[in-house]
Amino acid sequence: MSMNKNTVLAWATWIMIFVGLGLIAMGAFKYQEVAGWGFAAVGVGFFSIAWVFNALKGRV
Repeated sequence: MSMNKNTVLAWATWIMIFVGLGLIAMGAFKYQEVAGWGFAAVGVGFFSIAWVFNALKGRV
């Protein structure tokens, strides 16, 4: 299986989405204090980076 730049960006996008979901879930269910807000904020940041990776597919 040959991986070109678009395939690498697609894999990176999916990995970032799964990590972002995990961080948001940890913030929502595991940490009920202020740390949960931090985990959720970082999870949203992972979503925004995944969005940028998805937008770069086909342009790099």
